[in-house]
Amino acid sequence: MVFSWHHKQVVKKKYSATHKDKKEWFNFLKNLKTIENKDAASISQNNLNLNKVKKLDLHGFSILEANNEVEIFLLKSFDEGCGRALIVTGKGLRSKVYKDPYRSEKINSLKYSVPEYIKNNQDLMSIINKITEADNKDGGSGAINVFFKNRKKTTK
Repeated sequence: MVFSWHHKQVVKKKYSATHKDKKEWFNFLKNLKTIENKDAASISQNNLNLNKVKKLDLHGFSILEANNEVEIFLLKSFDEGCGRALIVTGKGLRSKVYKDPYRSEKINSLKYSVPEYIKNNQDLMSIINKITEADNKDGGSGAINVFFKNRKKTTK
């Protein structure tokens, strides 16, 4: 068996720039600082706000105090154009309600009562897209994410 290898030699034609091309290129390089960065220009303040996360920590609050703070916080965050709010409720591990047989552990813990308060508040739900449990890095089951609706669509 005989193998034969045929190699084609590829010859690249050398491009010789004209005097005009060279002049334009050097002018371009001199004026680089005056050229607008299209990537930076496309990031508007609204887009920056959508990625901004506001945080509220409710440790130590009573249920009434927490509900009042949450309502004010969410409305303000939405007005400022934030896309997401993080509310730290705590996990309720230090709550003493489990000792009282006449009080519900779930109702008297901010972990359960704050999301219920939000879901039952029509003003808040009109600006909220969804509520989820936070990622572990943000507090896990002791915190919730509140994702806002698009501000432009809700203000029309």
